[in-house]
Amino acid sequence: MHGSLHHQENDSQSSSEKDAIYTPHPTFRQALRFWLKLGFISFGGPTGQIAIMQQELVERRKWVSIERFLNALNYCMLLPGPEAQQLAIYIGWLLHKIPGGVMAGAFFVIPSMFVLFALSYIYVAYGEVSWVASIFSGLKPAVMAIVAAAVIKIGKKALKNRVMIAIAALSFVAIFFFKIPFPVIVIGAGVVGFAGNLLWPDPFDVVKAKGDGHTETGVVQICEDPLLCHINPSARRDMVIVIVFMLLWAAPMAILYALSSVPVFFTEGLFFTKAAFLTFGGAYAVLAYIAQAGVEQYAWLTGSQMMDGLGLAETTPGPLIMVVQFIGFMAGWNYPGALSPLGGARLG
Repeated sequence: MHGSLHHQENDSQSSSEKDAIYTPHPTFRQALRFWLKLGFISFGGPTGQIAIMQQELVERRKWVSIERFLNALNYCMLLPGPEAQQLAIYIGWLLHKIPGGVMAGAFFVIPSMFVLFALSYIYVAYGEVSWVASIFSGLKPAVMAIVAAAVIKIGKKALKNRVMIAIAALSFVAIFFFKIPFPVIVIGAGVVGFAGNLLWPDPFDVVKAKGDGHTETGVVQICEDPLLCHINPSARRDMVIVIVFMLLWAAPMAILYALSSVPVFFTEGLFFTKAAFLTFGGAYAVLAYIAQAGVEQYAWLTGSQMMDGLGLAETTPGPLIMVVQFIGFMAGWNYPGALSPLGGARLG
């Protein structure tokens, strides 16, 4: 009897070991196919895009653990710019270093760039794009279902105790009922967590609450060890990235300043650079500022055209902040200088 129980226990252990399938590291080509696909299906704004990545990268492909996914998302929400694209850049970098990050970030917006450019041309040439909204309205229920499923899954894994559930509930009340700015809520939650860890450490101990890397059907071991991967901080690498960024920004700005027959393109470059550093809290937090400047300050487009541009950006894949491409398109179309309207729109 004892031997039979011992044999059953060994069988159970071997069965559990078989169930814990270690995920192989994806190749660059596999990642390329996924990021390209994501660029075409990333509807629903940042919430829908994050939900799609959580479902595909964490649950289905198991390229990244839920803990690392949530930690990266927390950091991205504190940065200016679209947090969903930044999350894609981070995961791409995590998997394949700088080439992977550049690839993920580029393909996140490239499909929407071409789609939005085509729709913008149809808008200015023919003046009617209501059919676009009709086509894409069918996607909204599906996107909402994906978002709801992702919220439930992430909530079950991230909210480990009553304290975390209470913080989540208070955050929802603050943003939904009192319209408190998103960055204030995130920073406030961080302060509560920091103070709680000092005064009442057990419920706030994320190390104890953190999972062991297991997912529902396997074990994620991709770039989880900072000693074996490339995720350790590097001051030298940071300085190189800053210098490269400055050169990549300064070179086209200098060309626009020297060669542009009208100042609108150089002005656009300066304005959207400034806007990029002010987009805390996502696209919705900065849309009013961008719209006011584009319509009232620079008169690049009219108020009704701005509303139409928002509709176009909402119905295309990619981040909602892509509406700045429509503003640039209209500025170049209306003030092309020596170029044709289409040439000015392309440069804008």
